[in-house]
Formats: sequence, structure tokens, C-alpha cells
Amino acid sequence: MFQYISFRSGMAVIFSLALALIYGKKVILYLQKKQIGEVVRDLGLEGQLQKKGTATMGGLIILGSILIPVLLFAKLNNIYIILMLVTTIWLGTIGFIDDYIKVFKKDKKGLAGKFKIMGQIGLGLIIGLTLYLSNDVVIREKGKTESTIQRVELIDSDGLGGPESLENKGTDIKSTRTTIPFFKNNEADYAGLVKFLGPESAKNWAWVVFIIVVIFIITAVSNGANMTDGLDGLATGTSAIIGLTLGILAYLSGNLIYADYLNIMYIPYTGELVVFAAAFMGATVGFLWYNSYPAQVFMGDTGSLSLGGIIAVYAILIHKELLIPILCGIFLIENLSVVMQVSYFKYTRKKFGEGRRIFLMSPLHHHYQMKGFPEPKIVTRFWIVGILLAILTIVTLKIR
Repeated sequence: MFQYISFRSGMAVIFSLALALIYGKKVILYLQKKQIGEVVRDLGLEGQLQKKGTATMGGLIILGSILIPVLLFAKLNNIYIILMLVTTIWLGTIGFIDDYIKVFKKDKKGLAGKFKIMGQIGLGLIIGLTLYLSNDVVIREKGKTESTIQRVELIDSDGLGGPESLENKGTDIKSTRTTIPFFKNNEADYAGLVKFLGPESAKNWAWVVFIIVVIFIITAVSNGANMTDGLDGLATGTSAIIGLTLGILAYLSGNLIYADYLNIMYIPYTGELVVFAAAFMGATVGFLWYNSYPAQVFMGDTGSLSLGGIIAVYAILIHKELLIPILCGIFLIENLSVVMQVSYFKYTRKKFGEGRRIFLMSPLHHHYQMKGFPEPKIVTRFWIVGILLAILTIVTLKIR
């Protein structure tokens, strides 16, 4: 039974959910005992001061509930699983240091922003270079050569049954191609951005462009998740929705039959990422048990930076990074609301001598709080928008 991805994914969901619920309760009691609580600034928001002293650094619950099931049920020699483990630990460590400085050193600023960015850039380089250098990272190009016939073991990629085999005309190649929504062939190549250099040079420089894009995406989505973590259950629930969607996309992209039926890019060995997505979803839903309104624990940067980074890297590994603006629309608008607010305030202060605001407060969820909407209503409506965006993301595979 352990040969099947479907079984191992199911076990990963159960274990991660159980760990988050059982181990989570003990972690919360420990944090409360040690008085590791949230430091709250008075911004004039309803119910804000009631959150003061709520246990924080709960991201440790999420990380533990992801890592343990993945180590138990995923194939640890799979390059994609290795990269996801590195991502989880790397960003979890950065977030933990930030929370540690805030809580134990009593420094509200936490880890300096430049060090966070450096850490995110470092992870981007690791991911980008590994994808470039590893021979295990390939896509299967259909019809590359008519004489090439490969036998494909479906037992590891589809989790439905087997072992089965079928003839597949094509070959595995290194490529900088990715999925692009709403276009007819559903694919784009980063080499097209530097095609003015000539065919050979464009092929080589495409990887440089790709690595830069990887760094940007990891930094943007990680910070976007961090911005979203401002209301009870908002970042957790949104991440669970995104995680489920990415798991579906990984399953389709890593399954030869479905990839061929949907006419999408087939990426060998990515089916194993479904196990990671299952653990991710179980961990976030389990954490939501304690993080929903009124929250018993906050994830802190230990959780929010990790969740955003995991989502970004996962999307990159399955060549779906250009779907992030749709799938992670909540993170995007939260991030943009802050950028717009700060930029407009500085511009108007310079031009009129007095700073003006677009929103009552940023990030966007605080704007609605200032307008008098109850916190649970804001969170629930953001979740609904997140579900709609997730559905749209999956539909883009066929709408071209």
C-alpha cells in the first residue's frame, strides 16, 4: 500500500492533522506557561488589545506537522521533496529568529528587513541553481522524436494502481518552459525574453532569467503571506486553500495520463509532491483549530514566512509560478495595498506637504476593520474570494 501516492497522501493528511491538534495543544500550553505572548501596538482597531498576550510562535506547530509526516511518508530521494524540506526549514529558521528577537529580546522590529531579504534571496539561489544543475529536474517533451519509446511506471506517479506501463513518444529534457494562463498552447519559455541574443545564447541566459524570477517570486509570496497574517485564521485558511489547489495541480502535472488528456506539461517525479501538499493542508487545517477567531495562538513569522515560501517554491517546482497572481490573489492584494499606501503617502507628503492615504489602514484587511466589519466576517469573505481564485486557477488549464 505504501507504493501508492494516494495512500501515502491520505496518511500524511491524517498524521499532520493529528499532530497539529495533539502536539499543538501541548505547544500552546508551553508557550502560555513561559508567557511567550504577542506584543500588540494600539492602532485603534476593535478587539485589538484583547489579543495582547496571546501565545505566539505557533508556526512551530505548523512546521512540525508538515515535516514529520513528509519524513514518514514521502520518498526522501526525490529532488522535489528535498527542495521542499530545505524551503520549510530555511524559512522556518528565519521566521523563528525574527520571532525570538521580538519575544525574548523585546525588540518590536525583530530581525532586520535586510537579513530577511538576504535569506529569501539565498533560498531563491539554492532553488534556482538546483533546478538548473540537477539531472532529475526535467519535463517530458511529447513528440520530440518519433523513434523514442519509453516505458513509464505509473505506480509512482498516479497513485491509482499498477504497476502499469504504456508507450510514450517523447523524451525528457531540461527546459525553462513554464505554464502561462489563458494562452492557446498554455506554455511560455523564459528563453523568449532574451531571444535577441540568438538561439544558443538565449538558451543559456534563460536560466539566469529564471533564477531571477525564482528569487522575486519567493520574496514576494513569502512577504505577502506575512502581510496577510493580521486577523485570526486569515493567513492559515487562505494557505490551506492554496495548498489544496497546488496539490491538485501537482497530481495532474505528475500523472502522464491526466497531463496528456488535459494537454498540459508532464513533469516526471512531481507526483511525489502530492504527499507534501497533503501534509501542508493537514497542518494548516489543524492549526486553524486553534488559530480561528478568537485565536488561542498566533503563527508569528515562524509560520507566515514559511507558508508563503513553501507555496512559492511548490508552484515553481511544478512550473505553475505564473499562476501565482491568480491563485495567491489574496497575498498579492494585501502586499499591493501596503505598497500603494506607503508610496501614495510619501508622494502626497512631498507634493502637498501632508501625507494622504488611499485606504483607511493597510494591509487591506485592516481597512475593512476600520470600516466597522467584524473580524470573522472579513476572514470568511477573504476565504470565499480565495476559493473562487483557486477554482479559476484550475480552470485556466482548459480556458485558453
